[in-house]
Amino acid sequence: MKLAKAALLLSSASAMALAQVNVGEQKPEASLPFTMTTVATFKLPWRVAFLPDGRMLVTEKVGPVWLVSQKGEKIQVENTPAVYYQGQNGMHGIFLSPKYATDKSVYLTYAEPGDYGGGLALARAKLNVTATSAKLENYEVLWRQMPKGKGGQEGAQIAFSPDGKYLFLAVGDRQRMTPAQDPDQPVGKILRLTLDGKPAPGNPMAGKTGASTIPLIDPPRDTEAAKTTKVVSTYTFPGPNTTPAETWASGVRTPYGLAFSPAGELWEVEHGPLGGDELNLIEKGKNYGWPLVSYGDNYNRVPIAKPDSRPDLAKPVLYWVPVIAPGNLMFYTGAKTFPQWNGSGFVSGMATKALVRVIFDGHGGAKTAERWDVGHRIRDVEEAADGSLWMLEDADPGALIHVMPVKK
Repeated sequence: MKLAKAALLLSSASAMALAQVNVGEQKPEASLPFTMTTVATFKLPWRVAFLPDGRMLVTEKVGPVWLVSQKGEKIQVENTPAVYYQGQNGMHGIFLSPKYATDKSVYLTYAEPGDYGGGLALARAKLNVTATSAKLENYEVLWRQMPKGKGGQEGAQIAFSPDGKYLFLAVGDRQRMTPAQDPDQPVGKILRLTLDGKPAPGNPMAGKTGASTIPLIDPPRDTEAAKTTKVVSTYTFPGPNTTPAETWASGVRTPYGLAFSPAGELWEVEHGPLGGDELNLIEKGKNYGWPLVSYGDNYNRVPIAKPDSRPDLAKPVLYWVPVIAPGNLMFYTGAKTFPQWNGSGFVSGMATKALVRVIFDGHGGAKTAERWDVGHRIRDVEEAADGSLWMLEDADPGALIHVMPVKK
């Protein structure tokens, strides 16, 4: 009887973890349990990363990277790369190496200029910082999306594995849609790389190859108004196509958030089309369905098959209809400042100007808790060493906002 009851409980837990829940209609809380203080402003800021001394690195989509004190004092970082800034493209993320204490390295993701537009690039450099200066040294590009081309939705988020050995890179579909299902293209994928940018051992498609000629398309510049795409030419790889060796998971659209939970699970948030933003548990070899299925519709109102119609494809754990337009996903571990949130995830919403707290059960399940209307399009939210939160506003000028508990 005890074994039967245990099996029933396990079955129920698994069913809950696999259930798809629409949280798009969630109403915001009546009040905020925190204060928000603007410390500095930037031109379309994208990501913030904390250094051990408490200072921050802040990227601007237009290109610069800044070293910023918690009082808002700014120093521009020297030797940053040229970027292809257009629409959703530009300078994206900056991330400290898991070995930063010894190698002082940072990783950057950005749209690299090219003959036909831009392509996502992953680079690494040594950060040389003093009290009054900051510059990148020994700069090297580790990985490039090929071919380059027009289209936004680059993704560009990095998550390091908990053991610090591997780098997961989120690559959006670049508004090209169908390549997200093409195993021979890196777009619309979650890649798993070594810290040197090479395909990591044990990836699900290692050793496989496929077609080497792929279409280039000319999507409209405004993705939210996109109606059509057209093939304008093709690109042939100069040698054997080894892209599949990098792929960990496929079928993602606009993966702006990618992070490991305290339980070691890899989670991703992405924009849907007209409806259907998603929170996905990313697992080895799984296909997350874009553009074959979605809880949203095409921008021209043409329906897309719903995920329940394709049981062979992985479904999101949570989805938003209407959308929130997630900017990022992070996990909070600051037990002192906001102890009630320890272990929670936070998803920033740009369209809804919201901050959403998500509770994860450590077994593939998640549910939303509070949703706060913060009055700003939040592109990024990160945690400082003291447990306070810092948010970046997606605007020009966009605020760097310090979040602290309301004093009682």
